[in-house]
Amino acid sequence: MDIRAESASSRAYRALEKAIVTLDLAPGSITTEGALTDRLGFGRTPLREAIQRLAWEGLLEIRPRAGLAIAPLHAGDWLRVLDARTGIEIVLARSAARFATPEAGVLFEQAAQAMHRAVLVSDVVAFLEADKALDEAMAVAADNPFAARLAGPLQTHSRRFWFRYQRETGLAESAGRHVELIQKILDRDEAGAAAEAERLMILLRGHAEAAVRR
Repeated sequence: MDIRAESASSRAYRALEKAIVTLDLAPGSITTEGALTDRLGFGRTPLREAIQRLAWEGLLEIRPRAGLAIAPLHAGDWLRVLDARTGIEIVLARSAARFATPEAGVLFEQAAQAMHRAVLVSDVVAFLEADKALDEAMAVAADNPFAARLAGPLQTHSRRFWFRYQRETGLAESAGRHVELIQKILDRDEAGAAAEAERLMILLRGHAEAAVRR
């Protein structure tokens, strides 16, 4: 996606989401709209729209007269996120393999290449951006806006947990599972894509269970 074509609200959302996912805004911390304006450089209206959207997604809490509370991180909640996410990801993967257009295929290939580059240089943030690009390609290709809207917040929460608990050791393995999923979609293998989506969720669940045991 060409970020230059996005609205100021969308760019503010992406910037604020990234700050939360990468823990630049610490879990459980309190900030203010003014502090975020200074930090991110967006105007009041787009920033407020981004805040409202992220509050709906559960990544921050608006506390009148007390500021904005960044959502805490509890390892056990990662399992709850994955419980909710797994079925939706299987639906999206199967549908993407069935309905993906050539234009969507280009997006998948770009996401796979970006993941490969991120792994080569061990760039975790670049990997997360490629992962988000893959999720967006999936949402376009699957032609199911209802499932995509449910999946989006869960995917963001999952990236945040992964960054906190797994980023040191899980980059190449996670990239490999994602690339296998992309290949099944590009092959228009519906059953294979669904199976790869489930395998990816199983991998993430293993990471989440390990985080709970720490």
